[in-house]
Amino acid sequence: MIEIRRARSGDAPGIGAVHVSAWRSAYAGILPDAYLARLSVARQAHYYERSIRLGGGVLVAAARQGVVGFATARAVRPSELGDGEVETLYVLDDFRDAGVGSALLRAAGQFLAGRACNAAYLWVLRDNPAQFFYERLGGKLAASGTTIVGGKPIPQLAYAWNPIAKLIEQEVSRQ
Repeated sequence: MIEIRRARSGDAPGIGAVHVSAWRSAYAGILPDAYLARLSVARQAHYYERSIRLGGGVLVAAARQGVVGFATARAVRPSELGDGEVETLYVLDDFRDAGVGSALLRAAGQFLAGRACNAAYLWVLRDNPAQFFYERLGGKLAASGTTIVGGKPIPQLAYAWNPIAKLIEQEVSRQ
């Protein structure tokens, strides 16, 4: 059984491990190999430990073996995309296609709604096949842009749920 919950301090090493594993799997061939090779579980764990301590919106999917996925979300200054951003959503390969990602995304939407956010959005690398996951879950293509990773410009797309209830209700109807 997988539990979706707010992260606790002891989850940070598992979150760091999921982050590194998911990036190396999902972004191989998209991001520079040298950049992916330099990713550090310890650095990522430290980053997420701090966020958890400060009360950030860090959510985990926890199973018997530990953290198998996580999402982060935060309220942001309102823009044409929305006022709530899902910053990250990563799941270990062995737990993909098992509803973990959609459960985490729904939890992130609920977290944002609890912070009075009216619309949610996220950015995904354009060449990441996960973009179709967001479309299946009702996300509407809302913007495109470029981010720099490892010194390389990478095209990205923003998907939005406006109002945020579309995200939360979409998830409920698919479970």
